Amino acid sequence: MSEAHAHYHIPESSGWPALSCLALFTIFCGGALWLNQYPPGPIVVGVGFLGLFAMLFGWFGAVIRESEAGLYSHWEDVSFRMGMMWFIFSEVMFFAAFFGALFYSRMFSVEWLSGAGAKAATHEFLWPNFLADWPLLKLPRDYGFQLAKDVIPAWGVPAVNTAILLTSGATVTWAHWGLKANKRAHLIVGLMFTVALGALFVYLQAGEYGHAYSELGLTLNSGIYGATFFMLTGFHGFHVTLGTLMLFVILLRSMRGHFTEEHHFAFEAVAWYWHFVDVVWIGLFIFVYWM
Repeated sequence: MSEAHAHYHIPESSGWPALSCLALFTIFCGGALWLNQYPPGPIVVGVGFLGLFAMLFGWFGAVIRESEAGLYSHWEDVSFRMGMMWFIFSEVMFFAAFFGALFYSRMFSVEWLSGAGAKAATHEFLWPNFLADWPLLKLPRDYGFQLAKDVIPAWGVPAVNTAILLTSGATVTWAHWGLKANKRAHLIVGLMFTVALGALFVYLQAGEYGHAYSELGLTLNSGIYGATFFMLTGFHGFHVTLGTLMLFVILLRSMRGHFTEEHHFAFEAVAWYWHFVDVVWIGLFIFVYWM
């Protein structure tokens, strides 16, 4: 090892990565059971999330203790920054695939079924009376399931949630400014507002889901529109929930006196993540709710 890298901290062996794999595997298995209406599905998903949150708090707690003990040097900071950037890049790819599924379904599949483009024969021989429309609220024929009765209006809860997330982006930036200016009160108040706004977003989103299921008939089983709607908004809602929990941890650490003007990458990493969540939501609002 070169002299420049001689002080790179080597952590002890840890079982947290194995637990994270087991928890994610359990969540996916439970989700498959749930979607296919097997009774253990919700329980298995719950157990998986408990394991995931236990891993997050345990693993992050170990990293926090090492950081506060002064074990990290410049090279660890570089590694953490690169790791967070690659993590956000992988999340961008996730959402790119989901948006791609939405655009393909909307711009190609439904259009082809109605006779547009090179797939006119499909329309002529199979569903001659089918007209392209989005959101798709009418089936070419009876397939044994119901489509949604209506869609969620963009200028109701979605517009409110857009304002909430944009405001939360401003409050977390204000908190960051307070930290860099050595104004701990501004940091804590800004984080409190951000956590509260994140929790409010999740609460309103949950209420919107309840309304969609009970009043509009918009479910995961209501055709391609329902599937893409819940895939995109649900995955984003999970990220908002996780981001709110991470911000809450940063708030608790700030109240305990952690972070300085020079050393506060944990705060910056969560702020990057939160701004990413904001940007994704703007895309969701435009292409899922509005257009």
